[in-house]
Order: sequence, then structure tokens, then C-alpha cells
Amino acid sequence: MNQRNLPVTLDEFDLAILRLLQQDCATPHRKLGEQVNLSTASVQRRIRKMEKDGVIAAQTVQINPKSVGLPLTIVVEVELQAETAGKIDKIKRSFQDAPEIQQCYYVTGEADFVLIVVVGDMSEYESLTQRLFFPNENIRKFRTFVSMDRTKVSMQLNI
Repeated sequence: MNQRNLPVTLDEFDLAILRLLQQDCATPHRKLGEQVNLSTASVQRRIRKMEKDGVIAAQTVQINPKSVGLPLTIVVEVELQAETAGKIDKIKRSFQDAPEIQQCYYVTGEADFVLIVVVGDMSEYESLTQRLFFPNENIRKFRTFVSMDRTKVSMQLNI
């Protein structure tokens, strides 16, 4: 593994625990300890510290969107009219508040934002555009890319 400049000091035990948690965050601490050669109490302390330090941002479940009636994944590029700090913050908040938007990236290049949207059908997506994009005078344009297949979806980091 490459040595990286880490903002928080993580040793090989911490990294091993993180690798295992990324695969299944519901793994019992006892089992994690067995796999990394630490006591259950030591694993618990390390996980609590990594949560406190912000290394572990959340422990979630990855749901198959089709199984809950959300089969459509859409990638959206959003281009703004003006990029002032206040306008950027306002649009970030509106995107964060939209439950259909699974991921939001403020990017460089032609687009200002790239969004990953998950909806049940095109009418739900149209409703989102009517609610967020069309009334916002600072949105110059947006481009929609409808995913034909979710080939790879992962939040696991290569650590």
C-alpha cells in the first residue's frame, strides 16, 4: 500500500478495520477483532475514535434501488449563470435538501455541478427539474444522461 499524507493518524490496524467495515459495516466487533488480531474492546475504541475524528462519516446500508421502486439512475450536469459564494451555497443547499439527489459534486470544467439522481420514472425526474432547475434563475442549463445500467456502484475507498 502507498503511504499517504493522512490528516488523521491511522495505523495498519485502523486501516484493516476500515477495509472490513467497508465490506460490511454490520460485522460484529468480536469478528473484526479476530480478523485483525485485536481484542473486541480495542476494536470498539478504535472505531469510536475514527467516528469522533470524522474518518468514519456514517455507517449505512446499500439498497438496490430497483427493489424499492427506484429503477432509474440519472446523471445531470448543471451549469450556472454566476458563481458567487452566496449563490453557490444556496444551490448546494437546494441540492442537499432534494431526496432524489443521491450524490452532488461541485466540479471544474463546463458544468458547475454533477448530480446523481435516483427516481422511479421520468415523470418523477421531470417533477424534480420543475422544482429545482426551472425556477432557479441562476441555472443556465442542465444536461441529462439516463443510465441504461448501474454497472458499478460503490462507496468503498482503496485504502
